[in-house]
Amino acid sequence: MKIHEFQGKELFRQAGVPVLEGIVATTPEEAVAAYDKLGGAIAVVKSQIHAGGRGKGTIQDNPAQKGVVVCKNADEVKAAAAGLLGKTLVTIQTGPEGKTVNQIYVEAGCDIARELYLGIVLDRASSKPVLMASTEGGVEIEKVAEETPELIFKEHFDPAIGLEGFQVRKLCKKLGISGAAAKAAARFMPAICRFFVDYDCSLTEINPLVITGDDQMIALDSKVTFDSNALFRHKNLLELRDLSEEEPSEVRASESGLSYVKLDGNIGCLVNGAGLAMSTMDIIKYHGGEPANFLDVGGGANATQVTEAFRILLSDPNCKGVLVNIFGGIARCTTIAAALIEASQTVGFTVPLVVRLEGTEVEEGRKMLAESDVDIISATDITDAAKKIVAAVG
Repeated sequence: MKIHEFQGKELFRQAGVPVLEGIVATTPEEAVAAYDKLGGAIAVVKSQIHAGGRGKGTIQDNPAQKGVVVCKNADEVKAAAAGLLGKTLVTIQTGPEGKTVNQIYVEAGCDIARELYLGIVLDRASSKPVLMASTEGGVEIEKVAEETPELIFKEHFDPAIGLEGFQVRKLCKKLGISGAAAKAAARFMPAICRFFVDYDCSLTEINPLVITGDDQMIALDSKVTFDSNALFRHKNLLELRDLSEEEPSEVRASESGLSYVKLDGNIGCLVNGAGLAMSTMDIIKYHGGEPANFLDVGGGANATQVTEAFRILLSDPNCKGVLVNIFGGIARCTTIAAALIEASQTVGFTVPLVVRLEGTEVEEGRKMLAESDVDIISATDITDAAKKIVAAVG
């Protein structure tokens, strides 16, 4: 689950991670009131969308309008707010379709001496979180990783212990931080690592992390993603979810207990099991097709879930065919066959449907489908299924 910058910064503040004062606004008038309340000569108006690269992003119909604007007076704040609110912001992470800016964050300015990058993710190879830092703050970290990977410094840490003092000192030496700024880092870096662990994050990123003229370390940005599987431990975080920022079909699927991610292809996939779903997408691409989605109906799929899954798949105008790939285990093939028959009667299949069943009660399931009036293309194995659906969609 992703949250907005202003929400992440409030959580940072509670965790002892230094941030600047800021106020959320949804109209130009509210933005001006926020500027006046902050009482500074300089303020920054920031678009709030679930995507990075906002500082270099531009409004779709007005390329001169950036997603982050430094303002020196109330008139500039009002103009920036008017140029952002309700408009579509396109960044390196949104794709050309962009995202609508529904709210902005008016933040107090500060004296920036240096800009750094800091991010924390889970390194699955080492089974530990890893803190990454770079001197290239304010730049897309993907670009740094591709062009100058030697400028990204990493420290793995034990989640039970946190980032240790010697690790902070190593990073400070590599980043060229010394004196009072190093003392600030000794407070800041362990605090942000504790935040990552305590909130079960899958990503915590600050770009830029700034060192001010008086050697303070401040999070000038926040990009936070939580592990959705751990949200049962953080029920208070659910109120931070902004459904308007999420793909509607993915929201609909999650409400039905389905794991669904929309993609750009034209072959819908309905599979039970995440690993099998990934393999199905891979083999579709191997045989020249493009998957339209990742969809795992789970081991305990029932008729209601399968029917809803088909509704979601067929609501995508790009979906020109569907591949059902089921390995019966907890959910027997007869259960899936019955669900397919019921779904066909409820939803109606308007595109080619290839079905591959294997596992518990597979012969009975195949017989049920063969004796039904459902128009399907049967497949014997996953390779056969992939070839048939790619051929069916042309």
